[in-house]
Amino acid sequence: MKNQSHISRLSLAIGALLGACEAVAEEGFIEGASATLQARNYYFSRDFSDIVGANQQSKSEEWAQGFILNIKSGYTPGTVGFGIDVLGQLGIKLDSSADRVNTGLLPTGGDGKAADDFGRIGAALKARLSKTELKVGELTPNLPVLTFSDIRLLPPTYQGASLVSQEIEGLTLQAGQLRSGSLLNEAGDGKMRAKLGHVPQLAGNAETDRFNYTGADYAFNDKRSSVGIWYAQLQDIYDQRFYSLKHSEPVGDWVFGANLGFYDSKEDGERLLGDIDNRALFTLLSAKRGGHTFSVGYQAMFGDDAFPRVFNNITPLGNEVPTYEFAGADERSWQVRHDFDFAAVGIPGLVSTLRYICGDNVDTGAGFEGKEWERDLDLGYTFQSGWLSGLGVRVRNVVARSNYRSDIDENRLIFNYTWQLL
Repeated sequence: MKNQSHISRLSLAIGALLGACEAVAEEGFIEGASATLQARNYYFSRDFSDIVGANQQSKSEEWAQGFILNIKSGYTPGTVGFGIDVLGQLGIKLDSSADRVNTGLLPTGGDGKAADDFGRIGAALKARLSKTELKVGELTPNLPVLTFSDIRLLPPTYQGASLVSQEIEGLTLQAGQLRSGSLLNEAGDGKMRAKLGHVPQLAGNAETDRFNYTGADYAFNDKRSSVGIWYAQLQDIYDQRFYSLKHSEPVGDWVFGANLGFYDSKEDGERLLGDIDNRALFTLLSAKRGGHTFSVGYQAMFGDDAFPRVFNNITPLGNEVPTYEFAGADERSWQVRHDFDFAAVGIPGLVSTLRYICGDNVDTGAGFEGKEWERDLDLGYTFQSGWLSGLGVRVRNVVARSNYRSDIDENRLIFNYTWQLL
C-alpha cells in the first residue's frame, strides 16, 4: 500500500507539472520544451568471495524499480529568456534483506534494513542570453572533474549554480558552485565528502558545502580534435587541475582515436583529510572498423595518495570501471577492450563490451605490493519494433580479484524504458 501511495503521488506530480506547462503555452514558454518519464528496473548482486576490511558482509543483493521524470521548459521570448527544469525521482524496493543491503540501489536505515521507497523532486531556474546559459537549483553536472554517475537505480544530483557559455565557435566555457549533494541512493541532500581511490572518507568532519569549478574545452579540426583545461576545488579537502587531449582520425575503413588526460591533485584550505598528493595520467587508444572497436589503455598514479574525487562519483579515468577503480596510490594499470555493434551483421540494437584490466605497484601501506585485475562482459539490446519497441535490456557480469581488497563476483540486470510525454 505504501508503494502504491508513492506511485499515486508520482502520477499526480506528472499531471500537475504537465498542466503547468500547458497553462503557460500561450506565452511561448512551452515552445521547445520536452518531458520524459523513464522506468528503470534494476537487479544487482555482488558476492565478496574474499572479504578484506571491517565490513564482513559477504553479499549485497537487491532488486528495485525506479522512475525518473525529466521536464525541461523552453525559454520565454526576449533578449534574456527564462525557463525551468524539473527532475523527479522515485525508487521502490522489490527485494532486499538486512544481510544483503548496500548495493547502492536503496538507502539503508539505522535498523540495517533497506527503505521501502525513497524519492526526491527538485527544480532549476534557468536564464539564457545569446549562447550563454545560467542554471540555479537542482543540477546533474557532467564534467571531467565531476562526472555524471548514473550507475545505479537513480542518478545523483547537486544543488547550486552552473554557467555554460558557447559564444565562440568550438569553445565551451563552464563554471559553477555546488552547495550540497544528493547521493544516488538517498532522498535528501547534505554536505559533500571525498573518496580516495576505493575508500570513502566518511569518518569525522571531513565534509564541505562548497565545490567550485571552472573549465574550458576547445574543439577544432572539424570537431575531430579537442583540448581541455579544468580546475576544481572541494573546499578545505582537495583541489584539482585537469588537462585533456582527444583526437579522432579516419583512415580508409578505420577510425583511430586517442584520449589522453592528466590530473594533478593536492590538499586544500583547512586540509580536513590532511595532506593529499596525487597525479594521475591516463591514455586510451582505439581503432574502429565496421561494428568492431578495439581499445587499449594505460593508467598511472603518482604521489603518496590514491586518486581523490567527490563521494560517490565515478571519473573519466581511462581504466576506471564501476567495480574497481585502478586508482590506488602509485598504481599502474593496463586495459584491453573490444566493443561490437551487431548492426554490422544485421542485428540492430544489440551491442557488447568485453574488457580486461590489470593493475599492480599499489602502495597498500601494509608492507606489500597491491595487485588486482578485472574482467567485464556487458550485453545490451534495445527492441527495435513491436510492442516492446524502445525497451532496453542490459546484462553485466564481472569477475574482479585483488590481493589487498575484497574479491568480487558481480551480476546486474537492467531494464530501461522511456516515455516521451511532451
